[in-house]
Amino acid sequence: MHLKAAASLSLMGTAKVLFDEAHSEAWTIRPELAGAMQPAHPGDASYVHAAALLAGRGFDVAAHADGVLSHGALADTDLLVIAHPSEPAWEQTTGVGSPRFTAPEIEAIASYVHGGGGLVVLGETEQEKYGNNLNELLAHFGVKLRNDTVQDYEHNDGAPTWILADLARGVRGRDGDLLARVHSACFYRATTIETSNGARVIARTHSSASVPEAPLLVSSQHGSGRVVVLADSDILRDDCIASLDHETLWLNIATWAARRPGGRDELEGPDEPASESARELLTRAGWETLRDQTNALALLQAADGSLKEDASPQDAGGYVIEVAAALRGLAGDFPNLAVAADELEAWAAGGYGKPDFTRSLEAFRPEQARNHGELQIAFFPMYKQNGSPDTCFEAVAVRVPWPAWIARLEATRYDNAKYVPVELVDATRGYDSECAVLFPEMVAVAERQPNHWGAIFCDREAARMRRVSAQAADLLAMNLPPDAARLLVDPWVAQQSFILWDLIHDRAHSHGDLPFDPFMVRQRAPYWMYSLEELRCDLTTFGEAVTLEREGLGFGRNVQYAILFDRLLRFPITGSRVRNYDGLGGQLLFAYLHKGGYLAWSDNQLSIDWDRVADGVIGLRDEIFALYKSGIDRTKLQHWAAAHDLVARFVPPASGSKWVAGVRNFAEVEDPRPYCDEVLPDEFPLSIFYSALARALGSA
Repeated sequence: MHLKAAASLSLMGTAKVLFDEAHSEAWTIRPELAGAMQPAHPGDASYVHAAALLAGRGFDVAAHADGVLSHGALADTDLLVIAHPSEPAWEQTTGVGSPRFTAPEIEAIASYVHGGGGLVVLGETEQEKYGNNLNELLAHFGVKLRNDTVQDYEHNDGAPTWILADLARGVRGRDGDLLARVHSACFYRATTIETSNGARVIARTHSSASVPEAPLLVSSQHGSGRVVVLADSDILRDDCIASLDHETLWLNIATWAARRPGGRDELEGPDEPASESARELLTRAGWETLRDQTNALALLQAADGSLKEDASPQDAGGYVIEVAAALRGLAGDFPNLAVAADELEAWAAGGYGKPDFTRSLEAFRPEQARNHGELQIAFFPMYKQNGSPDTCFEAVAVRVPWPAWIARLEATRYDNAKYVPVELVDATRGYDSECAVLFPEMVAVAERQPNHWGAIFCDREAARMRRVSAQAADLLAMNLPPDAARLLVDPWVAQQSFILWDLIHDRAHSHGDLPFDPFMVRQRAPYWMYSLEELRCDLTTFGEAVTLEREGLGFGRNVQYAILFDRLLRFPITGSRVRNYDGLGGQLLFAYLHKGGYLAWSDNQLSIDWDRVADGVIGLRDEIFALYKSGIDRTKLQHWAAAHDLVARFVPPASGSKWVAGVRNFAEVEDPRPYCDEVLPDEFPLSIFYSALARALGSA
């Protein structure tokens, strides 16, 4: 049997889970076999629901129905599950193989774990009687299943042998917390566990149990891999897994234990065909000549893109000849570059003044070729957002990740004809910066820019989120669910999440109750207006992601995590404090969630209430929605003031602010833009928390 969720539903980026059923196990993920094992009640032999839960979260689930567990059988496995092998005298079993693993099998499993694989082993009450040799395998990891049957007359779920576990405090930091969203669990006729390797005890018996305070669930690292051992196998059976928080616990265990990702091309997903390296194509096509000669030419340009007064026109002319030739050499595959060559030569012929690349901008239409893996090359004079404000020539090679599931969502639900996600393949030195976009307004033109597309570097955004959030998670000892922790180590999953985030965010700018042009590209307004607009779009995206998760799209949860990580951990402490509108949006979200009790800072640890935090985020979204809806009935000045009041309810303005309610004294005028001069450069300074975090991460 083989259960596979489409990559579109993946939270994991698809890891392969192998349930061993070739060693006389008492459980199967195959419904027809469960029916044969227990005809009166197949649920007594069935892990079908446990397997379906994994498949619904993007795991590729299969049964190892026959044969030995060799190195080859485990080669492409990310998580191996061994569930209670038994002699048929004691259990109805899969009927295949011996419950005893051979020495070569044990060696293969130990080697597999040491190399990064995950292992989950489920034992049973009176462990020794079943004739298996699980303890020979577990000895490699310093773990032993004892021969107990635990009873607890004070902490149980209806019977003394149905013992309620005493759950440990969750793990903190980037490794992930196996008990995130888990508040109760029951072990049905359980043994207990011994450890000798410093394994972490996740759950234990209560002091009132017949075997008091003994481990029931442990986890450990072994080499590059992870091992989880449970003292009961009934906890995952169809009749029990829906009880208490067992489903969440199981998903946490599998996500935490499965092999860490690594080595995957960030464009190619688990279901995407491999393609020729874009970098190899560019090397053959002479890309390096274009890149290097453009870099040399850019050094001769002034801030407005014209030639510096002290630069040699002869030198510039030589570079123009080289660059134009390279552009024309590439134009067979990228026709927009022929137009760019014409305009570059016209710039030189016109005396090297301010460049005008209107025709090139019209010719570059990446939104018309949103094909997965499509290579695009742009050549423009431009400034860089979050980079140099100076205009100079840049050459940028990108490829478009446009997986089928994103294409379907854009076509059927989130129409956004201008949005283009891109990966940076190579570029001139201007992109040795924090710039993560390629927008038409960045390009130097004589009049108004054509506006057909907007390209966002999903790979760069995802990489920054992962880097900063992982450091912050450790510094703040955060309680991360395993799937959130995994997002921080898997480039492909993070990148796909950003593609979905940006798709919804970008279109949200033009949807909703909008009192005026939401982009505010050519408007002058206090910077908190830009902050609220960007935050509104992110919180709109968050709400959509909650809906998508409920509908079965696993990446919906990843988008929620990504928004929280970037908004709460990265945005407030990156970039200048002068009118940092993205940073202010993060400060507002943090303060709103903190005031509402959705997150807490205590004992030098940041804890998020993962059961409720979505309600908090949506609550702030609704407050901003209400502000926008009423904005159409206000003057612009009144709207700016109301927006300031909303932010100031949660983020205290700076001392000396002239915009604080009760202090501001601005006359009502048709054009209030001059009042922007009264906004302090850092109108809403960082809190003590963020100031300390910025210093700590700066030294991390």
